[in-house]
Amino acid sequence: MTTMRSRIVALSAVSVLAACSGDSTGAGGGGNGAGGDAAGYPERNITVVVPFSAGGPTDTVTRMIAEPMAAALGGRVVVRNVEGAGGTVAAGEVTRADPDGYTVLMHHIGMSTAPALYKDLGYAPLTDFATVGLVTEVPMTVIARKDFPPATLPDLVTYVTANAGEVTLANAGIGAASHLCGLLFQSAAGVTLQEVPYQGTGPALTDLVGGQVDVMCDQTTNTTGQIAAGEVKAYAVTTPERVRSLPDVPTTAEAGMPRLRVSVWHGLYVPAGTPPEVVRKLSGALRTALADPAVVDAMAKLGTAPVAAADATPEAHRARLAEQITTWAKVIADAGVEAS
Repeated sequence: MTTMRSRIVALSAVSVLAACSGDSTGAGGGGNGAGGDAAGYPERNITVVVPFSAGGPTDTVTRMIAEPMAAALGGRVVVRNVEGAGGTVAAGEVTRADPDGYTVLMHHIGMSTAPALYKDLGYAPLTDFATVGLVTEVPMTVIARKDFPPATLPDLVTYVTANAGEVTLANAGIGAASHLCGLLFQSAAGVTLQEVPYQGTGPALTDLVGGQVDVMCDQTTNTTGQIAAGEVKAYAVTTPERVRSLPDVPTTAEAGMPRLRVSVWHGLYVPAGTPPEVVRKLSGALRTALADPAVVDAMAKLGTAPVAAADATPEAHRARLAEQITTWAKVIADAGVEAS
């Protein structure tokens, strides 16, 4: 693939320690008392920072688990969206937060791709964060505006190959899951398309539904409803098996593109130095939330599921993060992509 260099201007981000306002939502009960003692944790609101826009897939997953986690902790969990630079603005702010368990980050595979994408990242995922546990692994879908001519994935490859200079590929910006999946699609198809970055897959999907862009690759948590309603055209899911909520959508392997295989794992992080007792409480609350029948049902409707309890642990999460940093470093180097 032709080397692509993209410049990202980080958005001004609100402090993740500020009081809940704007696009934030709260879950659970409890007060705002001070104190960071592990024995009494939590004594005030816990803020879970989402590094992408409200309404996007990572935000959706976060809000699914916020209330049951709050109930398990006996406190209040506030979800706050801090956008910019493929999730690195939010991640950077969380590393500077007090390591007391009151600022938590929800991130996806972008945590493992950032070291390869950004030369001056400003933080190291394996040393500047403590892992809490994996949450879910979400399939991706290759979709297009509903009136886009190609009918199948092979048709799509043929069409974009012949019209590469005219086809627009939407994504949520450098390093976002939609961008990474789009890179793999272009690599597998042997084409370079016109990429159209957005500040989140929410607005990108809105423009796709509205016919302003042609194609995108996004998580089932964000696309299942639009696919079912016929608002977009679905070509394939990027997992080895079909997705239960989208039984008529073939896998990329079935559709003749086995190299396009990717899913998006999510995990919770806290700043390095957070007391181990607090990390254990958060991890336990996460496992409780993931076992909640309402969460299991909500995820199933969006084509995903909670990870096994053994994976919702700091140890399993850290091992996955380390493995994925190595894996994506090669993919990104081969694609010649760099964010600055």
